[in-house]
Amino acid sequence: MMAQTRRALPGLTTAGAGSGAVRTKRTAAKIARELALVKAFIGVYCHAHHHAPRRELCTECNALLAYATARLRHCPYDPKPACKRCPTHCYRAGERARMKAVMRFSGMHFVKRGRLDWLVKYFLS
Repeated sequence: MMAQTRRALPGLTTAGAGSGAVRTKRTAAKIARELALVKAFIGVYCHAHHHAPRRELCTECNALLAYATARLRHCPYDPKPACKRCPTHCYRAGERARMKAVMRFSGMHFVKRGRLDWLVKYFLS
């Protein structure tokens, strides 16, 4: 089986979870912000599409959140780039399509309701 190679973005070093590398505090804070943002986006989507009670997720959306959390925590880049600009797409095809639908719906939801602060966080991260 052929080993997968990863190309690094200019100025980024690859420091995978298995390499024992320690993430910087700035990167850890960025990952925490991104996790909060993903959780908010999935929550809006789940409430609108699966009619889950507010602040709770259905099992499908909870699984997507767990998958996204695992992917963010095991990102091999330090500093972590925004997923949409990353040269390595670590999401499986099904989860990537689901996350894309979540982001598309929730982004428009926040725009229509004046929550531009979440969108600024999304586009600046």
